[in-house]
Amino acid sequence: MADPPPVKPVSQPDELTEPFFAAGEKGRLLLATCDTCGEMRLPTSPTCPTCLAEGVTWKEVSGRGTVYTFGVMHQRYHPAWEPDLPYNIAVVELEEGPRMPANIVGIENDDLEVGMPVEVVWEREGDAPVPRFRPMA
Repeated sequence: MADPPPVKPVSQPDELTEPFFAAGEKGRLLLATCDTCGEMRLPTSPTCPTCLAEGVTWKEVSGRGTVYTFGVMHQRYHPAWEPDLPYNIAVVELEEGPRMPANIVGIENDDLEVGMPVEVVWEREGDAPVPRFRPMA
């Protein structure tokens, strides 16, 4: 009997991040925003790294941004990602300011450029939606 295929280690909803994933199911991008200082933060945390206050409101953002930086993975670091080799890992600077790690889809890795305008798209990995970005038309 063959072993089951490996599962990609991607974020899954928990008590803190459930609003993010629920919005993703509907194609919307929400970011945790500090109730005290208004700082939008990634990754989500119960305490604001800027002012150390607790309390979060989830705010919808545009889902648009630009490629801040990227790299292309050619080596397998986890067996579940092997079929995707080579794949990119990028940091997208959202219009609202925060920088978000993600993959850029819908484009060849050789055509990626820093400063390229992109928009969020949602793809399923296991039981959860995962935000990725594609070039804007």
